[in-house]
Amino acid sequence: MTAKTIEEKEMSTATAYKNIRTATEGAIAIVTLNRPQVLNALNTELMTELADAMQAFDHDEHVRVIILTGGERAFAAGADIKEMAEESTVSMMLRDNLAIWDRIRFIKKPIIAAVSGFALGGGCELLMMCDIVVASETAQFGQPEINIGVIPGAGGTQRLTRVLGKYRSMEIILTGRPFSAKEAFDLGLVNKVVPVEVLLDEARAMATEIAKKSPLAVRLAKEAVLKTYEMTLNEGLQFERKSFYMLFDSKDQKEGMRAFMEKRPANFTGR
Repeated sequence: MTAKTIEEKEMSTATAYKNIRTATEGAIAIVTLNRPQVLNALNTELMTELADAMQAFDHDEHVRVIILTGGERAFAAGADIKEMAEESTVSMMLRDNLAIWDRIRFIKKPIIAAVSGFALGGGCELLMMCDIVVASETAQFGQPEINIGVIPGAGGTQRLTRVLGKYRSMEIILTGRPFSAKEAFDLGLVNKVVPVEVLLDEARAMATEIAKKSPLAVRLAKEAVLKTYEMTLNEGLQFERKSFYMLFDSKDQKEGMRAFMEKRPANFTGR
């Protein structure tokens, strides 16, 4: 399904934004980066709108999964260089625009990135903040900041290394070279590579499957997986065990296990 079809499906009640579009389809929210004239370059205004929209969906009890996407030509080609080219160390620290990204990092609901075209620099860092990545065959990834005299600043050195390891990340970050969707899949950076014309359909199918699960279990499962990057194995195992026990006070746990024993689909309510 194309970006145009998404636009046609947007709800009339969706909040009006300048740099993004938002839509809901049942339990799925879709956020589309919308600065096509600059290949969805990530400026402060766009990132603020994106954080606002993502947090609104995170607090909407009707939404269970969020899809983040861009256009066919570019998911996001990077940060808006014009916005920062003449900044100083002091002005960058005082503005601290990268702090906006933390608002997205703390979204509790699962985020699926549907990536087509360029996903470079900040665009690659943005998709690495998502939980699942579906890429089109035309997607192109990279951290080319070294080519303009800086380094990744929104998590690229940290998240890429956690996925690819030291040596591959060093090569990609120090050379700034782009890499294809196939290589990204082989390296473990994306979950699936599909033809561009079915990209959003594939993301929707995955979102629909996740949306059927218990929202409480999904939230705690996401949190437990992310804790892997912050804890020792023993600490992580303890966190997982406590989260597992906590779910036994939920109606979803009772419904899920009864449905299993009664051989019927579960009806999860998030309670």
